[in-house]
Amino acid sequence: MRVEYQERLHLLESSLQEQGTLCLRAIRGAVDALTTQDVELCDEVIAFDDEIDDRYHRIEKMVEETLALETPVASDLRLVLAVLHNSIHLERIGDQSVTIAKLTKLSAKFEPHHELVEGLREMGDRCEEMLRVALDSFAERNVERARSLVELDELVDRTNHRVTDKVLEMAATPGQQEWGMRMIIVSRCLERIGDNAVDMGEQTVFLATGEFGAFEDASH
Repeated sequence: MRVEYQERLHLLESSLQEQGTLCLRAIRGAVDALTTQDVELCDEVIAFDDEIDDRYHRIEKMVEETLALETPVASDLRLVLAVLHNSIHLERIGDQSVTIAKLTKLSAKFEPHHELVEGLREMGDRCEEMLRVALDSFAERNVERARSLVELDELVDRTNHRVTDKVLEMAATPGQQEWGMRMIIVSRCLERIGDNAVDMGEQTVFLATGEFGAFEDASH
């Protein structure tokens, strides 16, 4: 029974990593679609979200079954709770990627501002990196690497501010207002993806140390 229980915990954590891989694909697809104005790729990202949601519901069900079968010891309970929390964050990242894809699709008729698109692509690349760090540090129980997410998040936040300032500069340009306002929302979605990655890093610290606390320098 104990061997079966440990296998279930291993499967639970593996399922989280699989969900994370799907989210990495969603972020990459959304950023590539934004950069190239590829409407078909937008549709793929939107449809792909069903698979991310399905993984989340599977993990949720596995958590319920795991807790029903056996009362976990403290370290196992932390793992179960951390996996559930992170799965929720991944589901949100999937939703944020969908929002980016939908806004890109709606904005396809407008001429993009290339400097602004480059800033958004930079944010997207950084967010993808942050999610990889969050997933890897969780798998490795690497507290130091998880804490490095704070510095990466600061870079995303700075780019978000630059994008917003640039859109405000464009406000007086005919034909750019609507596109620019949508890109502010895209920028905000990317900023939130970074925040979710930071939250996952906090779960790594909780799992490794048994103590939970928000990273002091993280801006939520």
